Amino acid sequence: MLKVLEERQFPVSELLPVASERSAGRTITFKGMEVPVIGMTEAIAARPDLALFSAGGSTSLEWAPRFAEAGCIVVDNSSAWRMDPDKKLVVPEVNGEVLGSGDKIIANPNCSTIQLMVALAPLHAAYGVKRVIVNTYQAVTGTGMKAVHQLENERQGIEGEMAYPFPIDRNVIPRCDVFTDNGYTKEEMKLVNETMKILDPTIRVTATAVRVPVTGGHSEAVNVEFEREFEVNAVRDLLRQAPGVRVLDDPAHDSYPMPILAAGQDAVFVGRLRRDETQPCTLNLWIVADNLRKGAATNAVQIAELLLAKGLLKAR
Repeated sequence: MLKVLEERQFPVSELLPVASERSAGRTITFKGMEVPVIGMTEAIAARPDLALFSAGGSTSLEWAPRFAEAGCIVVDNSSAWRMDPDKKLVVPEVNGEVLGSGDKIIANPNCSTIQLMVALAPLHAAYGVKRVIVNTYQAVTGTGMKAVHQLENERQGIEGEMAYPFPIDRNVIPRCDVFTDNGYTKEEMKLVNETMKILDPTIRVTATAVRVPVTGGHSEAVNVEFEREFEVNAVRDLLRQAPGVRVLDDPAHDSYPMPILAAGQDAVFVGRLRRDETQPCTLNLWIVADNLRKGAATNAVQIAELLLAKGLLKAR
């Protein structure tokens, strides 16, 4: 988030890096300057205009309301508020218009949901999305540094701490997050529930989320059934004009989205566009995005930028 704030030249008059009290006093680097880390209570007392939260669901549930009560707008990257009916779940290119003056806690969607929504929103507007089948191929960075270290250790033949119950190098694990009572994982149900909240509550979604040994970003194989017929060339043109989308769809020249291309980028890459020949009004596509950037940090900063543009957040 700090890197994205700096890259996008977001107007920051004062940065308050906040962590638990045991981390207070450490420093982080922002725009070439060393900035001391402070605790939650001190941060609230400073009455900041904006707080970007990425500290886990329990922390967000406890502290986001306290920041909001102090007059701060909170953009939260955890799952804590996403399905709260009173909180907006926002992908700026898709449903940024829902933000209003009463929104003090705003939820940043799940990483896999964000890239799916950026690609599907223009298609839903044109053809009406009816049903979505999505299979994800998710990078270890979505789990965190412990998982990255596990992958690196395994590739070097080093024994170390395990983030997963199985090796991840030379393997795929058909589980992201914990299993729920219906046999799906939390990650899979996030795709189901968040898609309906952001795009349309009538859309039917089913998902399988898989962890793969890559670090560049998440990939998704998506089968989408529309209400109305389409032409593949028209779909391709529509996506080329869509905000936040970059189309790579020239199989004859091996041009298609891959995590190695998406890493470090803010765009959502879309390709492998082709008709599902087993039934009408159905399209297959392949979607890739950097899960740490557009799937998390960049989307949060874009929400903040939108708040500024709407006059809901004052620059000073």
